[in-house]
Amino acid sequence: MTAPPDDCLARNEWICGDYLTSRRGILMDATVQHLQLTAVSVLIGLVIALPLALAARHRRWAAAPVLGVTTVLYTIPSLAMFSLLLPVYGLSATLVVVGLVLYSLTLLVRNILAGLRAVPEETRQAARGLGYGPLRLLLTVELPLALPAAMAGLRIATVSAVSLVTVGAIVGFGGLGNLIYSGMNTYFKAQVLTASVLCVVIAVAADLLLLGAQRLLTPWTRRTS
Repeated sequence: MTAPPDDCLARNEWICGDYLTSRRGILMDATVQHLQLTAVSVLIGLVIALPLALAARHRRWAAAPVLGVTTVLYTIPSLAMFSLLLPVYGLSATLVVVGLVLYSLTLLVRNILAGLRAVPEETRQAARGLGYGPLRLLLTVELPLALPAAMAGLRIATVSAVSLVTVGAIVGFGGLGNLIYSGMNTYFKAQVLTASVLCVVIAVAADLLLLGAQRLLTPWTRRTS
């Protein structure tokens, strides 16, 4: 028997509204997992990258090792990275998060360091002349002025993480990548296309949200543009 003419699932079409309605729960769970893995990995990466960038900024001898190690980590292919971490973390979400954190360090450290280095020395000297101590100088002068460069790195790292989460499907924790992987194995067109489009939507939405946050946190850049 042939499939009914209105049954897009049976005809295995790329665009199928019935897939969205019948698999709504599966899509929601995969999307939530995708968002969680992305957010956790980027936040942990930011927490690690900030002190590394500060160390590289204030101790010149530390800059080359920090940048060198993070760059080497970024050159490791994603499948190889997860395979290297597998004996330590096993088939778990932690494996995916650690891998994404390591990948994010290059983008975050380099951009934070570039922002700190771009702060004019005369601005630092003026702040010190006003009695600013090292911590107050960092928090109220250096980091705010370094924020545009740091946010640029954060945006790139976030979009990259959204993409790399899908590779986690090889260990069963890939968010929407799980659906893409299983859909490709079974040639389930609607599932592959829907999950892929959702990945793109998440990446674009995350980038726009971070861009909006950057504009709110750096109002002086709007006035000078």
